Amino acid sequence: AMLAGAAVAQDFTLTIFHNNDGESDVLPDGDGFGGAANFITKLDELRSATTTDGHIMLSSGDNFLAGPEFSASLENGVPFYDTIVMDLIGYDAVCIGNHDFDFNPDVLADFMAGYTTLPPYLSSNLDFSAEPNLQAYVDSGDLTGSVILDVAGEQVGVIGATTENLPFISSPRNVVVDAVAPAVLAEVAALESAGVDKIILISHLQSVLEDQMLAAELSGIDVMIAGGGDELLANEDDLLIPGDVPSGAYPLYATDADGFEIPVVTTSGQYRYIGRLEVTFDMDGDVTTVDGGPVRVADETYADGAVADATAQTQAIDPILAYIEDLDETIIAQSEVDLDGIRANVRTEETNQGNLNADAMLWQARQLADEFDVPMADVAIQNGGGIRNDSIIPAGPLTLLDTFDMLPFPNLVVVFDDISRENLKEILENCVSRVEFVDGRFGQVAGMRFLYDPLGTPQELDEDGNVVVPGMRVQEIVLMDEPQTVICEDGMVVPGEGVSLAIVDFLARGGDQYPFRGQPFTALGVSYQQALANYITEGLGGQITAVDYPEGGEGRIVTEGTVAIENPGQSDETPVASIALGQNFPNPFNPATSIAFSLPRNQRVTLTIYDLQGRLVRTLVDDVRAAGEHTVAWTGTTDAGQRAASGTYMYRLVTGDRVLNRTMTLVK
Repeated sequence: AMLAGAAVAQDFTLTIFHNNDGESDVLPDGDGFGGAANFITKLDELRSATTTDGHIMLSSGDNFLAGPEFSASLENGVPFYDTIVMDLIGYDAVCIGNHDFDFNPDVLADFMAGYTTLPPYLSSNLDFSAEPNLQAYVDSGDLTGSVILDVAGEQVGVIGATTENLPFISSPRNVVVDAVAPAVLAEVAALESAGVDKIILISHLQSVLEDQMLAAELSGIDVMIAGGGDELLANEDDLLIPGDVPSGAYPLYATDADGFEIPVVTTSGQYRYIGRLEVTFDMDGDVTTVDGGPVRVADETYADGAVADATAQTQAIDPILAYIEDLDETIIAQSEVDLDGIRANVRTEETNQGNLNADAMLWQARQLADEFDVPMADVAIQNGGGIRNDSIIPAGPLTLLDTFDMLPFPNLVVVFDDISRENLKEILENCVSRVEFVDGRFGQVAGMRFLYDPLGTPQELDEDGNVVVPGMRVQEIVLMDEPQTVICEDGMVVPGEGVSLAIVDFLARGGDQYPFRGQPFTALGVSYQQALANYITEGLGGQITAVDYPEGGEGRIVTEGTVAIENPGQSDETPVASIALGQNFPNPFNPATSIAFSLPRNQRVTLTIYDLQGRLVRTLVDDVRAAGEHTVAWTGTTDAGQRAASGTYMYRLVTGDRVLNRTMTLVK
């Protein structure tokens, strides 16, 4: 189907309500916005006010997420509170996202079991035949690649698709992930052969840009509804939550394989917006007009707000609030120091919270070594992507709720008995192979220190974890034992015995492309969150000191100097922390903005700008700069001299000491 410049025969107008990335964030924000109970009421109001020929409600995935809210569901059992919420919303079709597998396929099956009216769950490129609990839904027709909806007498086809990166970023176990484009095209062909000429793709590919890129491989799709990127699309007259800045217009457009334009939409997550897209099809099923925008979710204190749905409030929201209140009242420690769990930091550099989390895993593995008949772990690695609080936890009381906020996933602590030194270097090369993209695979470590060169050649792996391009970033690895054991020096592995490694099972099974390649491990029967709580209360005696966990870390991960010495970082040089990257000003901006940074000494610097897919947009600085304050302007152009598109960009400062990242928004 195609998008024409003007309406021809307005035969059927469909309102598509949609959202994505609810991620168990069902509670309202403290500012009166969001919340699933208000979302339900607002959606019902929009449905009642709809004057088009028909309407449907769709989800583009990540319908629940590990954390204290979902822990309340797991403790309560089926039906999960999130299922109750989604049941009350009344979806016509639901796409499966990557986070829907975070607890393994059995929990997804339990999630689906709690509906009173189960909507079709869709993913065209996933094969569930080796997962009996999900295959049962396939056999019943409730879990499929596409569905035909009867909307006011018209047939509307909806196809689902899930990111091909699923095995690397979640825990799908035996679910087979196929390529998206061929799977979607097969569903298009099946729908068209059934006489359906109005086809919508709901997908969870991690960003709306990926949907726009996918469009070039497709034909026959009329509307694309994306999930996973948390982008806010809006128009100038749309009423938004204060402080929210759109990253693009609603809708965006993509060109398909036949040269036709397809409207592409998404919403930011957490039940803060309802997407509303009105699409008119002519007699041939071609799209002739498109209109719509996001509708914010607010409580009754706002003129456009809604009263919380009473059923959702009593059956889901109130029990979750009670559970979280209990966690928040349980103080397990006092901290003398702020704990840095900011996403951009734990994924690019050592932080004291990262050290605390890795230490907890190492301590717990050693405590349980005899019980599980495994060696005493030498080292531990905690991936930055598994640290989720994205905040500075201030000095003072630390609660049980804080530990869930830090480490919310259902990851179990596991131990590898004997990892070769060569493999340990590969693992650490993987940790830093995408540091410039703020990738979740970056490793916070315990029991060792390592030095790496962020400008060195990054390691590349195939889908089985085999090294395709050897990494040349990790230069030194030293165990924190007595006497210190050198594992790697000058980029070369020192021959010797292997090490025992504690890590989470998600990574042990190849998540984030950690190259274990099927090596056996022992699960210790405790989650990484529980290990953290145990370590804080028992290992640290409820006291987190600034001596043990100084701000900025203690030199476990460095990019300059050496780690093959006692007490790294105790030198007369200016501390790494004195390097700073400021927030650009103005922000948002059009057409120009300024970026400030400071250096403690003369050194080489690169300052670059990337889009949200990690593609280089502009290099602003790549030379040696003097110590002091610097300001660089960006006029919104690419290295090729073209105007950059409106949206959110990441700018990155790389020195021999640090890799610092911030984001900025270009508006037009």
